[in-house]
Amino acid sequence: MPGKSDAAALIKGSDYEGLDLLPADFSYRNMDLALDGAKRPTQRIARVLAPLAVDYDYVFLDCPPAISLASESVLHAADVLLVPLIASPLSLRTFDQLQRFVAEEVPDGPRILAFFSMTDGRKRLHRELIAELRSAHDGVLRAAIPASSDVERMAVHRAVIADFAAHRRAARAYAELWSELCERIGPAPDAPARRDANATRA
Repeated sequence: MPGKSDAAALIKGSDYEGLDLLPADFSYRNMDLALDGAKRPTQRIARVLAPLAVDYDYVFLDCPPAISLASESVLHAADVLLVPLIASPLSLRTFDQLQRFVAEEVPDGPRILAFFSMTDGRKRLHRELIAELRSAHDGVLRAAIPASSDVERMAVHRAVIADFAAHRRAARAYAELWSELCERIGPAPDAPARRDANATRA
């Protein structure tokens, strides 16, 4: 990260049309230290991503479930924060903390959207918590990803779920999530105003 801002040179193609990847590197474990030594550290990621707006409609950043200097930099760069939620009281409390942090610490921060993952409709607690949060927050999406071995098998197959279980419930749920997300965020804005949609975990 220090001294390097040409993200485009590190991007790799994928097996899927329209999808390129910027692979993780073990050196990223020191990203907080690198950002701490930079000028205007919370703006650093936004500056690195800015040149990509010419070639990409969206940039998705997958972030760890923690508030750090790196994740705060992502919050400053992002237009949309997409938060996967588990249907548990602890997860919902963490989501509330995240919303307060963004409101208090990130001026003009990203729009926050959330969706439930690992859901089990047979569990009363899951049904009640999902209904409660959806009624309280209009940013909670209707689509929900079920607890399914097909989701876990993506790591085994090293492929998206649509490649090996396209007609299964989990694959349909991901398709519904993508469709609803596109409806919510709309088309990508024109460069240079175009920025990134971000994924993190609560």
